[in-house]
Amino acid sequence: MKRPLSMTGYGRGEVAGARSWSVEIRSVNHKFLDLSIKIPRKYLGLEERIKKEIGTCYSRGHVDVYVNPGAGAGDNIRLAANLPLARDYYRCLEEIRHDLSLPDAPTLAMLQSYPEVIVAHEEEEDLEAVWPQVSEALTQALTMAHSMRAQEGEALKNELHRRLQAFAQTVEGIARDIPAIVQRRTEKLKERLAVLLQGVDLDTLRLAQEVAMMADKADVTEEVVRLRSHISQFSGFLAADEPVGRRLDFLLQEFLREINTLAAKISDAPTAHLTVELKTEVEKLREQIQNIE
Repeated sequence: MKRPLSMTGYGRGEVAGARSWSVEIRSVNHKFLDLSIKIPRKYLGLEERIKKEIGTCYSRGHVDVYVNPGAGAGDNIRLAANLPLARDYYRCLEEIRHDLSLPDAPTLAMLQSYPEVIVAHEEEEDLEAVWPQVSEALTQALTMAHSMRAQEGEALKNELHRRLQAFAQTVEGIARDIPAIVQRRTEKLKERLAVLLQGVDLDTLRLAQEVAMMADKADVTEEVVRLRSHISQFSGFLAADEPVGRRLDFLLQEFLREINTLAAKISDAPTAHLTVELKTEVEKLREQIQNIE
């Protein structure tokens, strides 16, 4: 099965014959697998089999399944006369006729118009006999839906790779600028301390050490290394032949964690602008993966 798959899809299958069946499937994104099967009450015994078939194709998403019997669905309805009730109706009508001295006797047309005189009995279906046709229509619908999901999944994958590449380029830009970031941070600290400590006699070596320690806190090499690892994992998940939507969503949370740490460590205007770009890209990535199974 080609991955990743979109959770959005539509499929329809139909089998004609002595008993025709149609099955429609509509699916949209959802955190978990949420199945809703609409099927006539007398065929509810097939519901578990349908769920099992759906479960082989969907790991999550909201899936609506409509199972409809077509021509021949009413062949198992039989009519029967409720003779005891008809006799009671006839007796009551005869009593009324005699009491009111009416000339006409009750007729069949009068009796058949009363409720429950003729009743419809629905014979039980042989579910084993109808399942092969239902299963065939369901397979057709799942195949059509899978084709649509795979096509959209491929488009999502390409878009995610494009955005991931842009994200990685921004990270590498920060990585290349780390020495300059630390140098700028050092110079700013020296300038600030020079203003604050005017007239104060301090050990030059100790001051240099303190400045170096404070500047070192602006080194974001570790965060960049972790972001590179997350980028590699993200790309690997996109190539996996299994549902990865939840893992991608979790990984993007780790992206944000590292970006926030990086932004907190650097009080540098150019780099702060780049961290905003990174957060924007993460949100765009998250929007796309919401529909990946």
